[in-house]
Amino acid sequence: MQKAEIIQLISKKTGVHKVDVLVILETYFEEVKQTLREGEAVTVRKFGAFTRKKRAAKVGRHIIANTFIAIPEQYTPVFLPAKEFKAALKTVPIKK
Repeated sequence: MQKAEIIQLISKKTGVHKVDVLVILETYFEEVKQTLREGEAVTVRKFGAFTRKKRAAKVGRHIIANTFIAIPEQYTPVFLPAKEFKAALKTVPIKK
């Protein structure tokens, strides 16, 4: 599902205009990013938590040039689903 489809679905279910839903959704995303930049986690009850994880510096390899490059340490975003979220997915049958 794409962001536009989510916006349309929320708009249809709530009766709120699509432009307003877009503004709310974009504001939410920006707040999550800003909070993670500041080192805090964002927790949504019964859904999950957005956190950041520190990845250590490492040495990578440029395959085409056959050289080694230093990759500095960095933070990466991580989503940890809540128990309720995981339980809801366990009941979904697997399509073959």
